[in-house]
Amino acid sequence: MTRYEKGKKTIEDIQDRSVEEIFKDLDDIAPDLSRFVIEFPYSEIYTREELDLKTREICTVSALTVLGTIPQLKDHINAALNVGNSPTEIVEIIMQMSAYCGFPKSINAMIAAKEVFSERGLL
Repeated sequence: MTRYEKGKKTIEDIQDRSVEEIFKDLDDIAPDLSRFVIEFPYSEIYTREELDLKTREICTVSALTVLGTIPQLKDHINAALNVGNSPTEIVEIIMQMSAYCGFPKSINAMIAAKEVFSERGLL
């Protein structure tokens, strides 16, 4: 299996959308960027055996909350739910991040979580 195939499988195991759908906005401007994302973090990092996907997604939700990258955060909140994290766990991790990134970013992340939970009928 190539790095691309391995990464693609990992993404499709944790997301509810295909790789093509996730990265469609990059196709006409930077298709190599989506390939880099598929081949590095999802093939080389996410597949390491030292952490399970549930833990990796909580780490990712934490990082994206601190960075304030809402579109990617929504994708990873969905992924976190898909790999076994509960809405309560996600809310708690976003709340914890308020100590590190401040209230505005935490509030924005919580609103993003609320939107994802609402779309999934989890409110």
